[in-house]
Amino acid sequence: MAKLMTLSVQERTETGKGPCHRLREQGLIPGVYYDEKGANVAVKVQELPLSKLYAKVGGSQVFELEIEKGGTKETLPSLIWVMKMDPVKPRPQHVDFRGVDLNKEIRVHVAFELTGKPAGVVKGGVLELFRDTCEVVGKPLDIPEKIVVDVSALDINDSVFVADVAMPAGIKAVIDDNYAVAGVVVPADQAEGEGEGEAAAAAEPAKAAKGGE
Repeated sequence: MAKLMTLSVQERTETGKGPCHRLREQGLIPGVYYDEKGANVAVKVQELPLSKLYAKVGGSQVFELEIEKGGTKETLPSLIWVMKMDPVKPRPQHVDFRGVDLNKEIRVHVAFELTGKPAGVVKGGVLELFRDTCEVVGKPLDIPEKIVVDVSALDINDSVFVADVAMPAGIKAVIDDNYAVAGVVVPADQAEGEGEGEAAAAAEPAKAAKGGE
C-alpha cells in the first residue's frame, strides 16, 4: 500500500462569522471533521498545505488527517468532503472532512480520463466528453485517482457508454441509467452545412411541382 498523504489540523473553540473571518486573515481555513457516527470537531488548517493536498487528492482519495486536540494528536483516515471556495479569489473559505473506515465501502465521484485517438477524429470528427465524473462504490484504498476510458475505436457518431467502461479492480460504477461518457460527433459547421443542403434538396421538388401547375 502506498504511503498516504498527511494533513495536520488543530481544534478550534471559536465559531461564527467573526472568528472564521479572523482565521482567514491569518492564512487559516475553518473547517469541521465529521466521523462515521455523526460526531464532529471544529478545526482550523493552514491554507497552503490544504490547497496542496486538495490538488493531489481531490474529493475521492483518502489521506491521513492528524487532529491536534487538547494537547494530543489523533490520526484518522479521511476524505475532503466539501471544499467551499471564494467566489472571486481562487482560495478556500471552508472545508469539511469526512472520516472513513478503510474496510467499509464508500460512494464518491471520480473523474474520467480519455485515452487514445478515435478513428472518427482521423476522419474529421470531434471528440466530446459528455460526463466529467462517474459515481463509484468501493473501499477507500481501492478508489482510483481517475477512470481511464479508451476511445480509440470510436468512429463518427459512435459513443462509449458507462456500462462498457472497464472499472479498476475493487470498485463498481453506480449506474441508474447507461449514460454516454464520450463520443465522436460531426463538427458543428459541417452539421449545419449538411442540414442546409438537405433543406435545399427538399425544396427543389416543391418548386418544380409549383411551376408545373
